[in-house]
Amino acid sequence: MRIWVARPEPGAARTGRRLSALGHTPVVAPVLTIRPTGAALPAAAFAGLLLTSANAVAALTAADRVRFEHVPAFAVGARTAALARRAGLRAVAEAGGDAAHLVVLVRATLPAGSQLLHVAGVDGKAEPTASLRTAGYPISSVVAYAAVAESVLPTAIATALGAYPGSLEAVLHYSRRSAETAYGLACRAELGGAFGALKHYCLSGDVAAPLVAAGLDVHFVAERPDEETLLAGLATGT
Repeated sequence: MRIWVARPEPGAARTGRRLSALGHTPVVAPVLTIRPTGAALPAAAFAGLLLTSANAVAALTAADRVRFEHVPAFAVGARTAALARRAGLRAVAEAGGDAAHLVVLVRATLPAGSQLLHVAGVDGKAEPTASLRTAGYPISSVVAYAAVAESVLPTAIATALGAYPGSLEAVLHYSRRSAETAYGLACRAELGGAFGALKHYCLSGDVAAPLVAAGLDVHFVAERPDEETLLAGLATGT
């Protein structure tokens, strides 16, 4: 299939390479750009670090990485955990892509009352911080990065959707925000019908939610919110 990869870089290019290896033709055209906010982390001491996106690791400065080298870091997924270790963090626990499991990991590792730091994005979700606060963990959140939406549909996608059917068959959605943005840009370009006719592969039910709410047919929702499961849907022809 010819598949649109709408997720932001640096993940988009990596996903494109994986699609090529599977025999597909990727069209890498992000609708979001990740940018650091430049916000400094608090100087206070913390018992644990919450990393709910690989972008959080990228936002850490060299000084931050030295400072938190031996502080327990709780990463939401395998990619985030791998990047955290590569950045020099030594006590990294991985939650398998699930916020609820991250809460379990924190509670199994640190006693209630432990001060936590969440390196977050502008459009961060309520979890896992809401559940951890309810469980008695004080949390400081720093908005360290933001996903900035493109103002128009990428040219390659506008051309492909304008020539639909035949030139583009599917799209991979990795976040709720990118799915919403992709749909909004397509509608603004008066290509909402062609966008809706694509096969939509979504990383999770939450990612698929805005498409479902708009009345679009979602072709595949990964049972686990990780890339391996998402791409398995393509490999099996689901």
